[in-house]
Amino acid sequence: MARKVILFIAETLDGYIAEENGNIDFLIDSDFSSGETNDREYEKLARHVDTVIMGHKTYNQVANKLSPDSYPYDDFENYVLTRHPGEDVGNIHFFDGEVVDLVKGLKKESAKKDIWIVGGSSIIAPLVNADLIDTYQIGIVPIVLGKGIPLFSEKTNFKELTLESAKKVNGISYLEYTK
Repeated sequence: MARKVILFIAETLDGYIAEENGNIDFLIDSDFSSGETNDREYEKLARHVDTVIMGHKTYNQVANKLSPDSYPYDDFENYVLTRHPGEDVGNIHFFDGEVVDLVKGLKKESAKKDIWIVGGSSIIAPLVNADLIDTYQIGIVPIVLGKGIPLFSEKTNFKELTLESAKKVNGISYLEYTK
């Protein structure tokens, strides 16, 4: 069975994944994720992925701001897209190439789990345009930023998806779409 490519990401109600300067403190400092129900959506995802792909800005945010003491994706094979690749560090591979080529190659690997696209929009647009994302799992947080970095950029082509599920976990609406 071919590996699936899954976009699992949070966005604001008005469609932004970060403020204009890349700041995502609104995701961390808000209490919409607290409540009576344990949010296990990430845990469900993590059970069936073994590879993560992200841009260099996202990687720096995760490694240096969100989790500076313990990299949260150590259990996965990591690919960080960058125009200035450095030496690989353990299972973190710095990739200077086209994300479409990377994903096409990774999908061909047998006996592997699925591939998680972490972000950002410059990585997402080419994958949408190449029809390589199989599942879109989007958590919509109850915040309106007014401006910021959109989940889907103007470089993203028209794409019609099928809604598979919608559920509420505390203050977050989780939508799952397939191509």
